[in-house]
Amino acid sequence: MAYNLLKGKKGIIFGALDENSIAWKTAQHCKAEGAEIVLTNAPIALRMGAINKLSEEIGAPVIPADVTVTADIENLFEKTREHFGGGVDFILHSIGMSVNVRKGIPYYENNYDFTHKGFDISSLSLHRVLQIAMKQDMINEWGSVIALTYIAAQRVFPDYNDMSDNKAVLESIARNFGYYYGIKKHVRINTVSQSPTRTTAGSGVKGFDGFINYAEKMSPLGNASADQCADYCVTLFSDLTKMVTMQNLFHDGGFSFTGVTQAVIEQMEK
Repeated sequence: MAYNLLKGKKGIIFGALDENSIAWKTAQHCKAEGAEIVLTNAPIALRMGAINKLSEEIGAPVIPADVTVTADIENLFEKTREHFGGGVDFILHSIGMSVNVRKGIPYYENNYDFTHKGFDISSLSLHRVLQIAMKQDMINEWGSVIALTYIAAQRVFPDYNDMSDNKAVLESIARNFGYYYGIKKHVRINTVSQSPTRTTAGSGVKGFDGFINYAEKMSPLGNASADQCADYCVTLFSDLTKMVTMQNLFHDGGFSFTGVTQAVIEQMEK
């Protein structure tokens, strides 16, 4: 059921790759709630994914942008402004990549060239997007920015590797920029720490099935789905959450505050 929570609002969705991605679901849900969307991803991701299908479905143009290249983001914002005839009300940052993870290099043996590349894409990209948005006055008054993260930013999860460092920095950037952008234009910036979710990117992490199964047993409400995460993002883009900013918001069925569950105890006793 749609509630028109985003009627008249305009936004940019970074990172929609295929039907499994949270960004894809969020774009669909935002459209259903009345928003107009611009989709963007790196050129290589556009070739690998199926974003044109989503573009046709929700009537959203696709503007390629490599988030490690300042000129690409500047071009994205300029073309988005031309398309909408003005700035945007919300941005979703759903971007993450680790070469160390992809190549199966353990954390304690990380290749630093790979580490730097992953950091640039997964973390520094948020700073770059927000810096350019502020310079171009791209986000409207009381706008909202969300970056997707994971609880490995606070806890150790073997094989999540340097993505845990990337997510920790991502959350710090959101807090710090949330302060400055809040003062400047009442723009709120938050991170959403989602349950492990079967996305194309998430499935690349070694032992991912174990992550999901453990989190399911440890969460009183069970794991949150990509569709449920999209719903949560909609509320954070809406005017109902105008005073929520600089927060890391756990959307994980209670996993983050559960010490142990009976289901886990029983599993350990088998």
